[in-house]
Amino acid sequence: MTTVSAAEARRLALVAQGFGSSPRGIVTAEHLTDTIARLGALQLDSVNVFERSHYLPMFSRLGSYDTALLDHLLLDPHVPATHIEYWAHEAAFIPVESWPLWQWRMLESRERNLRPDSWLAQHRKLADELLARLHSDGPATFSQLEGKRDQRRGSWWDWSDVKVALESLFEDGVITAIGRTNFQRIYAPVADVIPHHLLDTAVDKPVARRALVLDAVRALGIGVLTDIADYYRFKIAPTKVALDELVDAGAVHRVGVDGWTHRGETLDAYVVAGTTIPNRAPHVSTILTPFDPITWNRVRASRMFGFDYRIEIYTPAAKRIYGYYSLPILMDDALVGRIDLKADRKNRTLIVKSAHWEPTRPADAADRLSEVVRRAAAWRGLENIVVDDWGDAAADLRQMF
Repeated sequence: MTTVSAAEARRLALVAQGFGSSPRGIVTAEHLTDTIARLGALQLDSVNVFERSHYLPMFSRLGSYDTALLDHLLLDPHVPATHIEYWAHEAAFIPVESWPLWQWRMLESRERNLRPDSWLAQHRKLADELLARLHSDGPATFSQLEGKRDQRRGSWWDWSDVKVALESLFEDGVITAIGRTNFQRIYAPVADVIPHHLLDTAVDKPVARRALVLDAVRALGIGVLTDIADYYRFKIAPTKVALDELVDAGAVHRVGVDGWTHRGETLDAYVVAGTTIPNRAPHVSTILTPFDPITWNRVRASRMFGFDYRIEIYTPAAKRIYGYYSLPILMDDALVGRIDLKADRKNRTLIVKSAHWEPTRPADAADRLSEVVRRAAAWRGLENIVVDDWGDAAADLRQMF
């Protein structure tokens, strides 16, 4: 079995994820579409302290771009769907062409919900009413479907029941989200949104799962079994079956990675057949969302980059070590620190709430981070930068702003 170095594994991962290939000119819709396709899934998160999570992977890889262009691709309910929201990893946008590959998961959800003891089976009248309204009245948010309290139609028409019914139908693949407003999903029947040739394309579960597992290997660049299973939130056992089948078919190769061990034994890692190891790490300085594929699997981030990471939203302020919603800092092939940013939109100011270095970083890390902060502020139309006094990297930045 071929063995690669830990540095080579990092290069494979970063290049596969699109780092180091930012366009020289204006970022176009094609660049955005290609990047989402490369990732396979663009995860959502509601936190909006600096910027919502799904905007950041594009910035991390492509540089400054017009977020209205991404909104048009992902969130505009008035244009034909090119991307759709589903539970891929977590709530995420996926290319609409991949819809047939997810229908087995939707079918499993529908089968669970057909059981007499399931919540949806016991609230079928509500679900049918909501679906009928979406068909007759058009796309709507939860708030619009919920209606005013004095207009609800009995005890079954309450807040939690409406929301649970909609989310159940969403997981079943009966309705989908064609966009969001104020971060609420805009629901619509799948039959009104997904092109019929995709709805009518039947892919057997083993074939679909192999395709998605192969896509996870491609998107990761290199990964062990648990990394690959986590990418689309698959169970370990069927992922292992799919990987073995892909190896037998010659589509995926097993490799070892120096230092990737468990209980003294080298872990099997996987790469797509024909993968070439990059000669050097991409030259990049940027920030990542906590839900970037590079960091959303905290165990993998620790194994690959030596970066132990968690966000501290739910940690009491007095007990936070790094900040409320710190963003990993990527320089070349290393995660060198984390920075907690806040956009004060009213005063057009970017506030660095905290910034901390990892033990190892480039000699010019402070200069590179200051440029990243300037780019981030300019991207979001923030004219001023203020640095609070929390963290050694913040101390370096305070000398520059």
